[in-house]
Parts: sequence; structure tokens; C-alpha cells
Amino acid sequence: MTLRRPVVILLAVVWDLTAGEPPARWHPVAWLGRAFHWAEEHAPGRSVADGAAALTLVTGAAWMIARGLGALTRRLGGAGVVLEALALKPAFALRQLVSAADGVEAALRAGDLETARLRLGRDLVSRPTGDLGAEEVASGAIESAAENLVDSIGAPILAYAVAGLPAAWAYRAVNTVDAMWGYRDTRYERFGKAAARLDDLLNLVPARLGAAALAAGAGFAGEDGAGAARVAWTQHRRTASPNAGWPMAAMAGALGVGLAKRGTYRLGEHPLPSSPDAIRRASRVLGAAAAITVACATSVALLRRRR
Repeated sequence: MTLRRPVVILLAVVWDLTAGEPPARWHPVAWLGRAFHWAEEHAPGRSVADGAAALTLVTGAAWMIARGLGALTRRLGGAGVVLEALALKPAFALRQLVSAADGVEAALRAGDLETARLRLGRDLVSRPTGDLGAEEVASGAIESAAENLVDSIGAPILAYAVAGLPAAWAYRAVNTVDAMWGYRDTRYERFGKAAARLDDLLNLVPARLGAAALAAGAGFAGEDGAGAARVAWTQHRRTASPNAGWPMAAMAGALGVGLAKRGTYRLGEHPLPSSPDAIRRASRVLGAAAAITVACATSVALLRRRR
């Protein structure tokens, strides 16, 4: 079936938008998290090599399981296409991302800063949120929405378009373990180094494509597409990550706001967002950019099938 991968992508996106995420106990990303926790507990030490071995073990298992599932779905005809879409869907999450940002916006709009802080820390960021002001909370939600266009949507879908289920789930595994081990502290500085560096490598292209999609999406959403491209190009190096600055700076430019993580970076040419309306505008830009990303991934899948 020459249209198999494009159809799978579109079916998976439809499932995401209509049904959202499976329960946590049945979610493959939760299984990956438990597998990496097991691998860390059973590692012989905390060296770079120990972390790399644990990373390879779980990511390799994810690749092989997805490869076997992909082989099975190819034997099942039309039913296999549906099954493959179901297998791809948990590797990305658009509806959940927009819902999380909307939850922060709703709390800020109601004047409930404590709930907004809680939702931001629980659903979107790993930084401490207990003492953030309303502008910083809005900034955090917008930053996370922009960055997750790459991590939670674009990169896994593009990986699938290029190399199928194994690539999508290998990416998801690496990104998951980077969120667990990718810290510069005494516990993970060495053990998590391989995970952090591999995640950086895998996101080099998707992050830059994500910034371009945000700039294009901003134009469709009635925001400043040219500003998004300019700020992304001039300010992406302000973050410690070689990738996160691209989509976050693009979103700052698109909305005409500043985005900042206290004591770490500041992006954009304007003050932090003073109204929760900025989160709503960011969600519209995110939706347009996600649609562009899905269209590009579908096109890549079509081109690869014609080769």
C-alpha cells in the first residue's frame, strides 16, 4: 500500500484530536519510564558508560518491539493500517499539550494563581513554580507549548515518516529518558550525559523545522510570522540547549512578548505576557504550526514511498 504511512499519520492525528491519551497504566511512554527506572536501578555504576548502556538497552528494546509490531501490521492489510495508527498515536500528544496550556490559561483568567502554578508544574515544565508571578506562569506555559511542538509532536511524527514505527518509538524513548536523566546535577551529570547528548542530536533538525513551522503558523493565525523568524534566528543561542531556543524564540517573536526562565534565559523583544490572552494566542499558533508539521511529515512519507 503506497499510501500506508501518510494514511497512518493522518489516522493517528485524528485519534489524538478526538480521543486524546490512553490511561497512564496502558500508556507506552509510562512503560518506557518504568523501564528506564529499572535500568537505572540495575546499572552497575553511575559512569557515562553505565548510563549509555542503560540507554541502549531500553531504547534498543523499544526499537525491536516497534519493528516487530510494524512487521505484524504490514501482514494485516487494512486492519493493519488502523493498528499501526493506534501504535503510533501514543508517541505524540497534541491534544494533551493544548489542554495543559488551556488549563493554565483558565486558572490565570479566574485569578487563581496558585492553581495556575500547580498546573504549570504538573503538566508542562520541570522548573519550580511555587513562587512564580502570573507573568512568569504565562511565559512558562507558552515556552512549553513552543518547545513541545518539537519534542511531543513534530519529531516523533517526522521520525515515523522517514523510518516507520521503530524510529518513532526510539525517538520517544530517548526524549523520555532525557526528561528523566538529562540534568546537570551530582546524580545525573555523568550517568545522564549520553541521553542528553543523543536527545540534542536527534532534535537538531526537528527544532529548526519547528521554528519554521511556528513562523509560518503565526502568519496563518494572524500573528507576526516575520517577527517569529527574526527572533528565532537572532536569539536561539540564548538557551543552554542547542535546540530549545529555536521554537521558544520563534513563539516569542510571533506573539510580540518576552519569554523567560528565571536566572537562565530571556527571549523576545518585549515584556513578559501581562494577560492570559497570550496563552490562547500561543495555542492558535501552535495549532497552525502543528497542522503544517503534519502536512510536511505526510509529504515526506509520500516522497519516500515513491522512491
